[in-house]
Amino acid sequence: MKFLIAGLGNIGSEYDATRHNIGFEIADMFVIKHGGSYRLDRHAFVAELKWKGKTFVVIKPTTYMNLSGKAVKYWMDKEKIPLENVLVALDDLALPLDTLRLRPGGNDAGHNGLKNIDLILQTNKYPRLRFGVGNNFPKGKQVEFVLGRWTPSEMPVVKEKLLKCVDIIESFATVGLEKTMNVYNK
Repeated sequence: MKFLIAGLGNIGSEYDATRHNIGFEIADMFVIKHGGSYRLDRHAFVAELKWKGKTFVVIKPTTYMNLSGKAVKYWMDKEKIPLENVLVALDDLALPLDTLRLRPGGNDAGHNGLKNIDLILQTNKYPRLRFGVGNNFPKGKQVEFVLGRWTPSEMPVVKEKLLKCVDIIESFATVGLEKTMNVYNK
């Protein structure tokens, strides 16, 4: 069984450790835990891992957030990974900082990465792991907020949630989406 784990973010050091790049950090935590490493390949940094008889292709698109669909589609096709075995990890302003939400699909909620994936795949019915970043910003400052770095007071929650994301990915691949949602969407 093969899985595609797509962590969304933007390439470039100016985006490192920002809220909008949490998808990259989720991918990194999974790759590090399983002893993998990335190589630069077509449209993405790619790591291939094996765990419990399953193969994981983990990507961090180099297309920038707004064109994430290009990388997701390329690697799905190249590796012959079915839609139900794709998991997209991303930031979500609508969820509080202490919340993770696994879903089988849904609307893009204004997230440009999801918008592009929906457009390219011609569907919004693919699993996604939403990492709540909260919405603690003044009116009109959304962009600055999502492109901002975590505050020291947020870091303990972020680190704990990143570890939980790795558990969610492992659970998704071993017991499936529904059972994983039942355990982690509390």
